[in-house]
Amino acid sequence: MKVDFFFFFNSILLGAGLAMDAFSVSLANGLNEPKMKKQKMFGIAGIFAGFQALMPMIGWVCVHSIVQYFQFFEKLIPWIALALLSFIGGKMIREGIKGGETAAAQSGVRLGALLAQGIATSIDALSVGFTIAAYDLPQALLAAFIIAVVTFLICSAGLFIGRKAGNTLAGKAGIFGGAILIFIGLEIFISHFI
Repeated sequence: MKVDFFFFFNSILLGAGLAMDAFSVSLANGLNEPKMKKQKMFGIAGIFAGFQALMPMIGWVCVHSIVQYFQFFEKLIPWIALALLSFIGGKMIREGIKGGETAAAQSGVRLGALLAQGIATSIDALSVGFTIAAYDLPQALLAAFIIAVVTFLICSAGLFIGRKAGNTLAGKAGIFGGAILIFIGLEIFISHFI
């Protein structure tokens, strides 16, 4: 496989498709923390981008080495995503109901929750390793880099939109953001069985 226009085009489309769940979670995070600073927003987008690039590479390595173990793990992906996103979303809803506006303003997005969100939204990207299995290592790394850049841009947009809407929604933003996370978890879960 050569690196040409179609390689870049396919990698950009793959990145956009993979970033949709991360975009929605970024939107929820922006809603949950409307006073989030730009540095933190870019850090969050960077973490999502890193996970979206890392997971296809892990999948690529699995295809080239331990494919039989990956096939077993692939069945667990929707369950893991549902559990992680439901837990985080439920916590956001609880905090929004208990404390209203003050809880939403104070809670923010902590590193542990952010890492869990990154894993939950990118774990299905492991299967992209099968898609890029025909690539050699430099091509796979370039594709992962393009996926990361696209994810970073899309997640940054989600955070900015969520932050603006979070200022408008005030105390209900945490509840709305938590509901979005639970919905995304259900969507990932259901789409694996349809």
